Amino acid sequence: MKKAKKKRPPQKAAATKIAKRVAGAKRESKNDSGVFRGQLVELLKGGHAHVDFMGAVEAFPAAKRGTYAQGLPHTGWQLLEHMRIAQWDILEFSRNAKHVSPDFPEGYWPKTPAPRDEEEWLDSMAAFRRDLREMIRLVENPRIDLCAKIPHGDGQTILREALVLADHNSYHIAQIVDLRRALGSWPEP
Repeated sequence: MKKAKKKRPPQKAAATKIAKRVAGAKRESKNDSGVFRGQLVELLKGGHAHVDFMGAVEAFPAAKRGTYAQGLPHTGWQLLEHMRIAQWDILEFSRNAKHVSPDFPEGYWPKTPAPRDEEEWLDSMAAFRRDLREMIRLVENPRIDLCAKIPHGDGQTILREALVLADHNSYHIAQIVDLRRALGSWPEP
């Protein structure tokens, strides 16, 4: 003799369906972690909605790197070096509890409007690219919880620091493009 299947009350049936969906979503979100990290890396690299770092600075004419344009507050060197210093600070804060940030704002800007020479410009570019790769390694590391509070911070997470970095870099890359346009050194289509 077959026993009649007990019918669940409508509330329990709905709760069971929701629980199954949530369990499926948890599995999905674990799989989406790589997608999320990949999208964050693409944001850090830039170049989708705007010019990327190398596109902005690579062909910046040496003779104009320390030149102010009318109506713009910074030179190309000041912007490049500011981006390098700020990015280094964000990276080191993200991974080093003993890091001490420069004084704000003066510690985030170079003392001179122009680099000493070509080597100083190239060194700044190389350091920027190296530190960006290091930040990307933090973001790509699956053992790092992007949403966990940084233990030595006051509520910051690696996710927040990566987003701040991407935002800061894109802002100043746009300033470099504007400066190069004002100086007549931006390639027009």
